[in-house]
Amino acid sequence: MSDVWPTELRVSKDRHRLLVTFNDGASFDLSAELMRVLSPSAEVQGHGPGQKVTVPGKRNVAIISMTPTGNYAVRVGFDDMHDTGIFTWTYLRELGENAAALLATYEAELKEKGMSRDVSEKPR
Repeated sequence: MSDVWPTELRVSKDRHRLLVTFNDGASFDLSAELMRVLSPSAEVQGHGPGQKVTVPGKRNVAIISMTPTGNYAVRVGFDDMHDTGIFTWTYLRELGENAAALLATYEAELKEKGMSRDVSEKPR
């Protein structure tokens, strides 16, 4: 069991951000986009090494539900109907501590693959 756990999980009024405050006082403002594209679900992470999927077009995704999972995590549902990601307290902390670097890596992956953070108007 982790020594770190959230004392508060609060979704912003526009549902595009999650404020997480931990028991040690650390606080992070996570974008729904970052959480969605780095969801710990098999749909995004794959079922083995090298199977991670780059998910484009989620700049404006919103959080529509949060369901506690045991004492260690929360299942987050997004308005694109993705709801299989179970975010452990440790993973939320990692996202918060590394958000800028993770977003930069994600943007580089999108660019490399000719994808965008915005929803594509025309099919490729």
